[in-house]
Amino acid sequence: MFHFPSWTLTVRDMGGAVLLVAPLYIVGLVAFGASPKTTDVGYQPDQPIEFSHALHAGQLGMDCRYCHNTVEKAAHAAVPPAATCMNCHAGIKTQSPKLQLLRDTYENGEPIAWQRVHDLPDYAYFDHSAHVTRGIGCASCHGRIDKMEKVWQEHPLSMGWCLDCHRNPEDHLRPLDQITNMTWAPENQREIGLEIKAKLNIAPSQNCSTCHR
Repeated sequence: MFHFPSWTLTVRDMGGAVLLVAPLYIVGLVAFGASPKTTDVGYQPDQPIEFSHALHAGQLGMDCRYCHNTVEKAAHAAVPPAATCMNCHAGIKTQSPKLQLLRDTYENGEPIAWQRVHDLPDYAYFDHSAHVTRGIGCASCHGRIDKMEKVWQEHPLSMGWCLDCHRNPEDHLRPLDQITNMTWAPENQREIGLEIKAKLNIAPSQNCSTCHR
């Protein structure tokens, strides 16, 4: 009578384990990959200075580009140095204890250690200028910053989320003079978006090398 070699029993047991574990692994991987913890949705770090976007961008109506002055010409959105803040605060709230760190860093020339809120992985390339100069507003990626007392990450910034926009940019395109307008919410967004898409010949790439270089 023929008998299988003993090592085949080990293969059988391993195969059974794989068939049992693999589905659980896939489900766990998908659940982990889609969780807010993984995508950082809601991430809201403490900052060295309690800067209120709700006050500055909201109540005071300051344009995003005053502080983040490289978004139209560079890949990165610059974080303002203390000198930019002191353009106003040299004469406003000059004795506020909340701004003592600002005054100290301005005097000694050291940078403020702001904590990054939106931080893409190193393997993903993103160019701010390529988006804001083509009709993508700040709120599309960052949410209603003008209502945030303390900034949090509004959207997942995942590959799938980015690809959704690349496939249907008309859902987000707006006139270039409305890029920093947080309240922009036209009833005919798709119609306007299609017009801008055609006018500027916008055809976002979906090639892997666009973001993974």
